[in-house]
Amino acid sequence: MDKQGKKRRGGPRTFNREEAIDIAMRLFWRHGYEGVSLSDLTTAIGIAPPSLYAAFGSKAELYREALDLYAGIPGALFNLDAVSTLDEVVTTILHQGADAVTDPGGERGCMVSSGMLQCAEEHAPLALAVSKRRDAMRDAIAKALGRWLDPDRSKSLARMLVVVLQGMSVQARDGATRAELEEVIQEVLRIHRAG
Repeated sequence: MDKQGKKRRGGPRTFNREEAIDIAMRLFWRHGYEGVSLSDLTTAIGIAPPSLYAAFGSKAELYREALDLYAGIPGALFNLDAVSTLDEVVTTILHQGADAVTDPGGERGCMVSSGMLQCAEEHAPLALAVSKRRDAMRDAIAKALGRWLDPDRSKSLARMLVVVLQGMSVQARDGATRAELEEVIQEVLRIHRAG
């Protein structure tokens, strides 16, 4: 989806809140928070700025709702309870992460991993909220690993896996294919299994 999104045709468009959040999510996912203007949002959604403010309060609040919607998309942490070994959970996290950042049905990369890494000072509270989501991802991985490892080792391995996932997200944004990310996964698994 380009920044202009779908242009309106014909008469007035019925506002669909869920569709508006989905459109905004895809714009923010592709261009980042500061890369999407209010004009980009209103044009893509097909509403006037006062309607956007009435529905969401602010661009920042729309971004928060877009992040919530994004959190519901299956990603690296999907269905980890079904795995039965440490090796399987590490492998699953890496494969699902690579699948998510290269999924042709979405945008390239991870909205949370690459979101708000740098921003204007006035957006610092929003950047902190995204950082907390990254922390929550690391904590969820540590919890999954904790079925087999002590807390310190779980935290250490979780941090390493998050670094790899974030790196794969950046690589995907830069055009890396799923096959190229599979090579990364196999290298990481070789190191993990040797340790």
